[in-house]
Amino acid sequence: MEMRGRYLLPVSRDQAWEALNDPEVLAACIPGCEKLELLSDDELEAVLALRVGPLSATFKGRVHLLDRVRPEAYTLRFEGQGGAVGFGNGTARVELAQHAAGSEISYTIQAKVGGKMAQMGQRLIDGVAKSLAETFFQRLEQHLQASTEPSTKLASETRTSAQASTQTLELSRRWAWLMGFGVAVGLLLWIWSA
Repeated sequence: MEMRGRYLLPVSRDQAWEALNDPEVLAACIPGCEKLELLSDDELEAVLALRVGPLSATFKGRVHLLDRVRPEAYTLRFEGQGGAVGFGNGTARVELAQHAAGSEISYTIQAKVGGKMAQMGQRLIDGVAKSLAETFFQRLEQHLQASTEPSTKLASETRTSAQASTQTLELSRRWAWLMGFGVAVGLLLWIWSA
């Protein structure tokens, strides 16, 4: 199974990169996210509550980040289990490009799924997948727009150079797997349910 998509964010690629490195932002943007925990520099674990038609389950999954090229692209390898409801595993390629109107996130996901969710009608699955991905990107866009309001810009401009450098280093170290997770988890819900 394969899924492709694109989403334009009204901020620069670097702003999107930094925002997507914030675990609190990701937890708030990912539909049904109950837990988001860093296990290592390139692996994290999540717990997500998902409902597809008459089926609902709590999914536990791990995401591994590979082939990082900051701030342009990365590859994710993921696996998730929702008990008797279903399971999924696969890879996702995510790319972030700068455009005049902002930054564009594009993704290609290839996955294998099984369990009861794999038996659901494709039309229902597609509708839920699109809704989850759209919700994730809308929440992310709202966060990015709110964070670029004048008061936020003024506050960030008053930071000392040392504080900004420390924060940037920490964000760049964690971004790739968190960015990947943020985009992928919204999409993982689709994958696990397909």
